[in-house]
Formats: sequence, C-alpha cells, structure tokens
Amino acid sequence: MLRSMTGYGAGEATFDGGRVRAELRAVNHRFLDLRLRVPPTLSPLAQELEERLRAGLVRGRVEASLRALGGSLSDIRLDMGRARSLLAQLGELRDEFASDAPIPLSVLGAVPDLFGATRDLDLETIRPPLESALDGALGALDAMRLREGEALARDLEEHLLEARTIVERLASAAPHQLEAHHARLRDRLARLLEGTGLEPDGGRLEEELARLAERSDVSEELVRLRSHCEHFSELLRGEGPHGRKLDFLLQELAREANTLGAKTPDPGLIRDVIELKATLEKMREQTQNVL
Repeated sequence: MLRSMTGYGAGEATFDGGRVRAELRAVNHRFLDLRLRVPPTLSPLAQELEERLRAGLVRGRVEASLRALGGSLSDIRLDMGRARSLLAQLGELRDEFASDAPIPLSVLGAVPDLFGATRDLDLETIRPPLESALDGALGALDAMRLREGEALARDLEEHLLEARTIVERLASAAPHQLEAHHARLRDRLARLLEGTGLEPDGGRLEEELARLAERSDVSEELVRLRSHCEHFSELLRGEGPHGRKLDFLLQELAREANTLGAKTPDPGLIRDVIELKATLEKMREQTQNVL
C-alpha cells in the first residue's frame, strides 16, 4: 500500500514509577534526515536509539524526541556551585553596563548540563521501556502515513485514469490527423501551382509525404506511454515504498509526452498533449509526498 511521507506518531512506556514518551514528526525529504533529541540523562543511549529509528524509517525529514515524565529521570538537581558562579558573573556584567537591570533566574534554564539526575541512571532498566516507546511511535507514524497514503493513491488513480484517457484519444486520432495533414499539403501545393502550367512531381511528392509520415509517427511514444501508465498503476497497488519509482516513471511519461508533442503537426492533438502534460504535472506534485 502507498504511504505518505508526512505524519505524526507517539508512544509511551512506564518504568520505575515514571514513564517515557517518544514523539515522531515526519515531513517530505528526498532521503532520510533524522534528528533525535533526548534529555542529558538519556544521552548514553542516543546512538543506539537513533539506529533503532533508522531501521524503521525509509525517507523523510523526521523530528524525534524523547521525554521522561516522573520517576528517577525526573528527579533532577541544580548544580548550585555553577549556578552561583554564573549569576555572579552576570551580576558583574550587569553592573558594568546596566546597573539597574534585573537578572532573571530563567537564564539558568538555558545553560547546558546545569541540571542533572540525582542518581545514576540504570541503562539496562531504562532501555526496554525506551525501545517500547519508540516502537509505539513508529507504529503510530506508520498508521498515519498509511491513511494519508490511501487518500494519495485514490487521487493519483483518478489522475492516472485521466492520463490514460488522453493517451487513448491521441492514439485514435493520430492516424486520421496525419491523413488530414497530407491532404492539406496536397491542396496547398495545388494552389501554389495553379495557373503556372506546372504539374507536381508525383513521385517526389509521395517521397516527401513518406518522410513527413516517418517524422510524425508517434506509435512508439504511445506504446511507451501506455506501458508506463500500466507500471504506474501496478506500483500504486503494490507493497513497499515506491515514491522514487513513481517519480521516475512520471519523468519518463513527461519525456514521452514532450516528444509526442514535438512530432505532432495537428493543433487538435497538441491541445491533447498539453492536457496530458498538465495532468502529469499534477501527479508529479502529489508523488513528491509519497514514501
């Protein structure tokens, strides 16, 4: 099933009287761009937690965060010595430049590693609930991506049907339009020679018309357009991440449409080609969000 690259997922698990919460927010990106935020107490596990996340993700920019709610991870202490030293230095700076300005205690919250756990963290105890919370968040993210992917698939199928209808219309009209173009050329040549007493060189005319027919032959482009549309439909129904394949197919479809438009001499067919290219562009925009 198709999946969207955007989504949100959260998971929680309990430990030692507290709980941990994992949150994942994903948006579009060509590759996997994972950014993990953990509190200082969990930093020793950051690398293996990131590896666990990478194993469950494919593409997208993913913001991941872990928070501790209660329990030993929430029992923190302030490094009073560093705090006093910091406030004293800020006081000296204040006295030098703005003696009447207050120094808010909130500045301490922005100082790295000023707060720490009151006891050492038992990594073996905390690892299972952390992994459980992450797995829960990954599952919730995947479920949301799947729901959005189903809506994307429906829209893409509708546009694909439009594209296929245009291709079949072009396939039906192309031979007749070429015959009409030949007739117009013969008529134009007859008007040019009218009153001159000259007769057209029938052999040369047929030779030129044959060359024109060869240059205007779009049968190969139509075959490839049909084939790419069928492959696109199969990917929409198939399993696995197909965003890159769908994007590549749309590039190929657009290339064939451009070639067909360049070969087509008839204004009516050119209008159909323009409509086809507009439909493919709508599909390309939607495919950018497919995992």
